Parts: sequence; structure tokens; C-alpha cells
Amino acid sequence: MAEGRRRTVRDLRRGNRALVLQRLYFDGPLSRQELGPATGLSSGSISNVVSELVGAGLLEEAGVVDSDGGRPRTLLRVAPGSGLLIGIDVGETRVRVELFDLSLTELARAERPLAQHGYDVERILSHVRTAVADVLRDGDADPGRLLGVGVGVPGLIEHSASDGAIVHGQTIGWSAVPLEQLLRRVVEIPAEVPLFIDNGAKALGQAEMWLGGGRGAASAAVALIGSGVGACVVHAATPDESARTDALEWGHTVVHIRGRRCRCGSLGCLEAYVGAEALRERWREAGGPLPAEADDEWALGALLAVAYPAQGAGDPAALALLADTAEYLGAAVADLINLFRPERILLGGWAGLLLGPHLLDEVRRHAGEYALEHAASRTTIELGRLGADAVTVGAATLPLSAFMTRGGTRLLGG
Repeated sequence: MAEGRRRTVRDLRRGNRALVLQRLYFDGPLSRQELGPATGLSSGSISNVVSELVGAGLLEEAGVVDSDGGRPRTLLRVAPGSGLLIGIDVGETRVRVELFDLSLTELARAERPLAQHGYDVERILSHVRTAVADVLRDGDADPGRLLGVGVGVPGLIEHSASDGAIVHGQTIGWSAVPLEQLLRRVVEIPAEVPLFIDNGAKALGQAEMWLGGGRGAASAAVALIGSGVGACVVHAATPDESARTDALEWGHTVVHIRGRRCRCGSLGCLEAYVGAEALRERWREAGGPLPAEADDEWALGALLAVAYPAQGAGDPAALALLADTAEYLGAAVADLINLFRPERILLGGWAGLLLGPHLLDEVRRHAGEYALEHAASRTTIELGRLGADAVTVGAATLPLSAFMTRGGTRLLGG
């Protein structure tokens, strides 16, 4: 074995701590006796690791349970207050920033609208800078307790040794934007606090796998439907080192040859039929009564209101447009089924969650018609469970995952 690949005693300790932290986080509270079978570690190793983590303030007692014929067993859990996380969603309509404790309980939030100004890099940097300052102030938080800041953005993410995360977002006009370097210059957090920047659909996928509709699944495809459309495929159920999440430019797969012009410049993309921006334009073209200044969220709400009124029949043009949307979406979901054969498909994003209650049954029907029968029979199609701010939660899981994988080394020093 090469010298650089040998595992040291420090590596083993860190790995053992990571196992304990992960099991307690996802399956806890657990007793010391339960941690052994759950992690595969010996009782002696469990005792040492737990003592170390309790001493660092990362674990705390969570009550006791009776033991058959023996002393009551003390339950342990990851201490929610042992660190802070920030999640940032650079979305299509707003920048949302949330402060969390380690249980991913929201402590403070701030939002900045983007509708009138789009994806101007300097304006977004300014929004992130002020919103981070706001949540730290409103949460009465010490920036020195931050374990990391996660950011979900549209587009492809590459990593450079010199510039960190670089964003290529063709649909938003970003070409090789060194976002990590730029954020370091403007956001007022300690230099040692790590930044984690990734595709927003990947962040959404991790959140749903950890806490939402994907929990317990061996694999899932998670769709992010907002003004644009994206997706990710998660190839493992456990969010640890062995899990792999791949972002997909699903919104730019072709569903109509020589079809509508997409904002990426191509023709017939899924996003040009299913994204909220496209639905706004299609509804306007169909004669929908939309003000010129209507943004995507307002327009989608108006479309759904006339299609599904509280009383009486829905508008025929609106219903026809949404029926087409359900078929396009169902066909694209069938592609995910045929290509990846996931156990679950989850439709999320703010627009996906608005459309879902009305279109889900039709999306399932069309997906079954377009997908291979055997593959479709092994896949369930549901809505995401974490709400419209799931990308922000997912962004916060990026530093949390890294922290646990390192065995809590930010506090333990190795």
C-alpha cells in the first residue's frame, strides 16, 4: 500500500467518531449498548468515542430507558446547540438565507427578491452579504460557532484549486463565475468557516433523502421545478461517504423536436414547457389575463386559480395548458425511470409543489405510458415533503455532512 494511503491512528479515531455521529444523527437517540451493533464498533471503542464526543459538547443525554433486568440505559443524541449552520438558496425569484442549529431547526431567516433584477452577480453578492448578517443578528449568533455555510445555485459547478467553486449557469447568464472566491470577499464570517457551493437540485435531493420523501430509499430522482427545471439522482440511501448525488440538466432534455425556444437557447427543452417562466409565457400566449409586470410566482398562482376555481368550471384554455404540462412532465419523468430506475421520484421546488396537487395523478399516468413497464412498476412518484425552502435546508446539510464525515474535527482538532 502506498505511504500516502495508509490509515493512521488519527484516521481511525476520526472514522469511528464519524460512524457514531452519523448513527446518532439519523437513528438516534440511542444508548451506548445500541451503538455497538449500529456501528460495528466494539464496546471499548464506543466508550472511548462517546467520552470524547461528550467532552467536546457534541453529544448530550436524551433521557433513559429501562433495561431488561439491568440498570436503565442512558440515551444519547447529537447536541443541537453544539454548532450553527447557514443554508443559502440562490433561487430564480429570491435569495433565501437561513440559520440552523445542528438538528436543522431554523433559528432565523432572511429573503431578498430577485424578480426585477435577475442574476446580476454583484446584486446577488450584496443580497447574500446583507442576508447573512441579518440572520446572524436575528439569531443572536456568534459567527465563530458556524460549522459551515452551504449555498445552492443553478447551473454546473466546477472546483478550482485557486478559485474554489466556479459556476457555469448558461440559463442565468453566468459563465465561469468564481462564486466561492467572490463570497469570501464580501460575506462577513470567520476565514476558517468553510463554504460549500453546489447545484440547487443536488442540495434539494440531499435534504429529501435525509429528512423528507427519500428517507430510507436505496435510490431516488429528485426534481426541482421552479422558474427553471433541474433534477438530481441519489444513488444511495445513506447520506455518508458512500452516497453519490449527480446533478442532471434534466430541464434541457428535449421533449419536443423543433419546439419552443428555451432560455438556454435550444429548442424543445422540458424547461420551455414545464418551468414556471415558460408557463407564464404560454398562459399569456393563450390569452391569459396577466399584467405585464407579473412575475413567475404570481402568474402561476393566477393560472391555477382560473383552472381550478373554488366554485364552478375551470377555464378551458388554462386546463388545456396544464393538461399538456402534465404530459410533458410525465414523459420526462419516464425518461428518468428508464435511464436510472430509481426507487422513488420526488417532485419538488416551489412551482412543482404548487402544480403537484393538481397534476400528480396525470403525471403518474403519463409516466406509466411512456416508461418501460417493468421499470415503472418499481418506481413510485410523489411530491417532495420539505416545502418550498427545501433547497435552503439542503444547502445547510452540505457543511453538516462534511462535519460529521470528519468526525466533528472542527471542535475536536483531529
